[in-house]
Amino acid sequence: MTINVLIADDHAVVRDGLRLLLETQPDIRVVGEVADGRAAVDAALQLKPDVVIMDLAMPLLNGADATVQILEKDESCKVVMLSMHSTVEHVFRALQAGVLGYLRKESAGSEVVDAVRTVHSGRRYLSQKITESVVDDYVRKRADESPLESLSQREREILQLLVEGRSGIDIARQLNISPKTVDTYRSRMMQKLGIGDLPGLVKFALQHGLTTL
Repeated sequence: MTINVLIADDHAVVRDGLRLLLETQPDIRVVGEVADGRAAVDAALQLKPDVVIMDLAMPLLNGADATVQILEKDESCKVVMLSMHSTVEHVFRALQAGVLGYLRKESAGSEVVDAVRTVHSGRRYLSQKITESVVDDYVRKRADESPLESLSQREREILQLLVEGRSGIDIARQLNISPKTVDTYRSRMMQKLGIGDLPGLVKFALQHGLTTL
């Protein structure tokens, strides 16, 4: 079964390189090339390719919005997005538009054939570099946004012991500090988190994976 592919990229050298790679495969045929997003929509609806290889940043209409317009008219079409970027925002934007594949341009040459075959079969394809980058970016983003990160290491220690049912005296003894210091830490963390009672602290600790009561 032949997979018909449309290439949409505003750089001729990229289009030429992708065509050369794809047409060496016996099961893949390039049915067209376009250089902007609006032309990609028109060509996809006219040529009915199985897979569109779409640049994210293109003149007249970006690749994500072009993907949305194509899939609104032909939901059977599969899209592989090419981009210079691999941040969470770029990848999620593409996935929300409906693409099944996402490749960094720098690695597209070595992965594009696998990506085309994978998305044609209805499965998602994210290159390894994309996957690693997105995970790293997500971890950093969560660290920046998580209220847990506003607490010091000692405050997190005391929070966990509190929600596990330890008394102030027990905590003081275990951490080799005074009960008054424990109370100070507890008041400070409640203020930071905007929580006014122990049940609220327990709920917070469970939600953020600090304990598995």
